[in-house]
This record gives sequence, structure tokens and C-alpha cells, in this order.
Amino acid sequence: MVAVASASEADIAWLVREDARTGKAWVSRCVALGEYLVAREAGEIVGFLRFSRFWGRVPYMEMIRILPGHRRSGVGTALFLAWEEAMRGEGASLLMTSSECDESRPQDWHRRNGFIETGSIELPGLQSVPAVFFIKQIG
Repeated sequence: MVAVASASEADIAWLVREDARTGKAWVSRCVALGEYLVAREAGEIVGFLRFSRFWGRVPYMEMIRILPGHRRSGVGTALFLAWEEAMRGEGASLLMTSSECDESRPQDWHRRNGFIETGSIELPGLQSVPAVFFIKQIG
């Protein structure tokens, strides 16, 4: 059984290790703002979802990561559905996310979860391929 909850200070070391591109200061900031959800199985963290708000308003899923031994078992969907419900509860009517254009599996996952492609952007020097953006109407 997967349990999803907001991350706490006790989860910071795990998140720093598993969300390695962000660094401790950013992880701590996001935890303090409630921008991480963690999924637990048998009391152990097996995945996380990190989000922010695009333009300060639109909930934007920045990263969802599930530990290899727990992928394709519903953990990612449980995280996503908990986030979607939380954002709906805050009055959001639209969700947003993105993927690199050459990542077909993540894009398929977004589509299976109701997202539609809405455009792309190239950021030379920051990424090697364009990012594809997705939105989902929830309200």
C-alpha cells in the first residue's frame, strides 16, 4: 500500500540524495514551502514529486521520481493523483509539466494521466534538446 504525504524536515537527507540536481538549500526551501510529496511503502520512501507554480499561479510538476525497484507499480500515479487533488483543493484549474522532447516514456505517462502537449522551448546551453510542455485542465 502506497502512502503519500507532504515531505517533512526528516525527509530532507533522502531527498537531497535522490533529487541530486537540486542541492540541499533548494530541497530545504521546497520542503519548507510544501513543494514535495513523498510516497512510502512499508514506512520507507520510494518516490517523490516536486512542484512549483509557473508564473506564481499554475501548479507545475517539476520532477517525479520513483526508485527503480518500485517503478510501474502505481507509485507514480499515486503521487500524481495526490498532487492533482491537493492542487484542485487549492482552487487550481490547470496543471502543467514538461519533458525533454526525446523522452517518449515520460511523455506517454503524461498523456495517460490526462495531459496534452501544448508547445516546446529550446534553452541552448541549459539542455541538449528542447523541452515539451504539457497541460491538464482540472477545474
